Amino acid sequence: MELPEFAPGLTARVELTVTDADTAQALGSGDVPVLGTPRVLALAEAATVAATARQIPGGVTTVGTRTELEHRAPTPVGRRVTALATLAKVDGRKLVFDVVVRDGEELVAEGRVERVVLDRQRFIAKALGS
Repeated sequence: MELPEFAPGLTARVELTVTDADTAQALGSGDVPVLGTPRVLALAEAATVAATARQIPGGVTTVGTRTELEHRAPTPVGRRVTALATLAKVDGRKLVFDVVVRDGEELVAEGRVERVVLDRQRFIAKALGS
């Protein structure tokens, strides 16, 4: 497998308008009708995937291996949040992203997501026990 070239500073942004399905109540992570932490984490990971998507050759993918997230502020249904992922470090096949999630200017969450570059088919075969 030939590793794609990733350089620190690579970024991507993804947005989400919060719906009832994104709330802590709906996700089972709490009993309040605001953006749930599991959805914030999924949005952060989606931003990291988007950052690498343009440079990933066929047959290669990245998978999340570690996350650290601080969910700092509640976001009600109807608000739009934006996750910005910035590649902070490349260590062989490991990619380390800093991620910030905002509701306008308000900081909703921040953290770090690590992903590993790997062969897609080999990974799927291993997962299926082949």
